[in-house]
Amino acid sequence: MSNFFKHKTAIVDTEVNIGDGTKIWHFSHILSHTTIGANCSFGQNCVVGPKVTIGNGVKVQNNVSVYEGVEVEDDVFLGPSMVFTNVINPRAFIQRKDEFKKTLLKKGCSIGANATIVCGVTIGEYALIGSGAVVNRDVKPYALMVGVPAKQIGWVGISGNTLKFNSDNIAQDEFATYKLKDNSLEVLKK
Repeated sequence: MSNFFKHKTAIVDTEVNIGDGTKIWHFSHILSHTTIGANCSFGQNCVVGPKVTIGNGVKVQNNVSVYEGVEVEDDVFLGPSMVFTNVINPRAFIQRKDEFKKTLLKKGCSIGANATIVCGVTIGEYALIGSGAVVNRDVKPYALMVGVPAKQIGWVGISGNTLKFNSDNIAQDEFATYKLKDNSLEVLKK
């Protein structure tokens, strides 16, 4: 049995796996058939599941719902009140649970406060989605995305800081050296 913290007001359904060191705070609800890794944090008023997989070291801020169809890899940050969708064309009077689209958040990416992630997209490793952005298409690894709809305005390193490239298209942060090539970012060394 894992060793995780659950606030007395939080609800964890049956058939849920939660890793060691994870914290689930006030008024949050983890639904059945959900797997959550170790050392995660779920702020107040979060809903996760059913049938969601979340990796290790994930930080979910207040008022975030992670719906069925969303998969979150390790070390992802989900900012306060950011939103996922799971159906492209919802109607209150039409059941579309068999139309849920998969949304994948790759390792280390960050989603800013109040951003919206439209279902069916993949957000690449270490990408950074600015607060309030609306993402409606796949995002490249290390891309910096802002606006409605979100557009790429630059590149970020593993640190989350904007990369500044020299004349050889090389940039560095404290974690790695990067090369810009063919409109993609290549990690030269970590």
